[in-house]
Amino acid sequence: MGAERRLRLFINARILVSLLFLVSTVLLKYQNPSVLYERFQPEIIRLMAFSFLFSIGSLLALRFGKYNLFLTYLQIIWDLLFVTVLILFTGGIHSPYSFLYLVSIMVAGMLIGRREALYTASLCGILYGSLLDFQYFGYLSVIGLSQNDAQQLGASQLFYTIFLNLVSFGLTAFITGMLSERARQSEEALQRTSIDYDELAQLNSTIVTHSQTGILTTTISGKIRVFNPYAEEIVGLSQSDVYDRSIERVFPQLSGLLKQPSDSINREFEYIRTDGSPMILGFKAASFNDSIGDPAGFIVNFRDITAIRQMEKALKRADRLAALGELSARMAHEIRNPLAALCGSVQMLAGHGNVADQDRRLLAIVTREAERLNLLITEFLAYARPNNPKREPVTLHALIEETCDLMSSDHNFRLVTIRNLIPSHSEVIADPNQLRQVFINLLHNATDAMPDGGSITIESSPQLRGADGYNKIPFINISVTDSGSGISEEESQHLFEPFWTTKSHGTGLGLAICYRIIEAHGGNLTAESPAEGGCRFVISLPSD
Repeated sequence: MGAERRLRLFINARILVSLLFLVSTVLLKYQNPSVLYERFQPEIIRLMAFSFLFSIGSLLALRFGKYNLFLTYLQIIWDLLFVTVLILFTGGIHSPYSFLYLVSIMVAGMLIGRREALYTASLCGILYGSLLDFQYFGYLSVIGLSQNDAQQLGASQLFYTIFLNLVSFGLTAFITGMLSERARQSEEALQRTSIDYDELAQLNSTIVTHSQTGILTTTISGKIRVFNPYAEEIVGLSQSDVYDRSIERVFPQLSGLLKQPSDSINREFEYIRTDGSPMILGFKAASFNDSIGDPAGFIVNFRDITAIRQMEKALKRADRLAALGELSARMAHEIRNPLAALCGSVQMLAGHGNVADQDRRLLAIVTREAERLNLLITEFLAYARPNNPKREPVTLHALIEETCDLMSSDHNFRLVTIRNLIPSHSEVIADPNQLRQVFINLLHNATDAMPDGGSITIESSPQLRGADGYNKIPFINISVTDSGSGISEEESQHLFEPFWTTKSHGTGLGLAICYRIIEAHGGNLTAESPAEGGCRFVISLPSD
């Protein structure tokens, strides 16, 4: 309890006591017809009334003003004067109200401290001793206090009374001061502890608010309580939307999971956001107890690990393709050497004039197929050991327009509509020739998937990529979507592998080369089947 609250409590108590004294004084008028009481009865009533008004004024000053030590000292001084005057008006040495000095001492100790309690006890001893001495020597006869009342006790009895009261005043001051100091120390310790708890609560709130992972807590029955901003961003729902809602309604994948006996659960699941986009969430759930050790609920910490899983998948694919590329490059070199000798020998045979026409046709077939095989090996070497990209700013919209104009003469594109929806200001830092090669290959594949015609839509969207929101890098996602028959899940696992193709006349190197080109630019190339049908290739390239 603070000093201001203690003072307010004391003033309220004195208001109540003053009223009780005032009522009792009026009632005593009819029960105590003594001459002394009859004489001082009006003064006592005025004293009680003034004490009541003084207390009301002090309370108003404390309520509408600022607490200060002067007001506290004023209350103690008034109490001493009030008790002294009350004893004078109620018989002096025979007054029953001398015990009120003890109350004044205790109040001083509680309101201020041990030293002030001792000072107040000293003042009480001086005032009470002086009052009895003055009455004994007749100095108070003018106000109606009889000298005979004091002298009848005798000097020794008077001294004993004063001494006994002085001892009681001192002991009261000592005990009250000691208890007051201990109470104040306990109060300060409690206040420091409370401040520490407040700071800890504020710190915990700040950590939860600014955490780069989703944090939610539930009751023991699974009702959501805490839902931090990162969780709101991932789920697309606010704290007010999910408060007191069952966790299964927000994350159906967690249905019944928190009721398992395990103390801690560490898993992951696929989550579909409110905008329909899929994501992979990794989470860890654990139970927590209340202050008395009973189970209180669960805390779930989750984060978006979609980028991590995609990176892991891309790394596995890159490792597999790198191993295939290295092995294939060595095989290509070994094949090219005997192939060159074979082509040279066939050309020398065809150059002899005595070769029959039928044999010449066979030699021409051998030469043509050898050249096709050489072209295949050249393409494969381009895949296995791609040239380093020569990066420069490239305007995507203009590059795609040039690519479409270049391919407009191809009869395969007569029944195909290409929509270039990429903004005119969208740029990437890339090798324009290699990037054009990628778009040519993707457009050819899309056209082959639509023999009866269709549409190809090319779009772009910015994206910030980075695990858990840290060190995010700006990327541009370029999607090439056709309205063809689409691809199966099994086909999508092998699309970028060399020599894997679904075309009867394909080499299976086009998409593999595209993948290596985009990989060399620090991006990645993926394929997916959109819900509306067809196939979509997505190129992700750094925009800076």
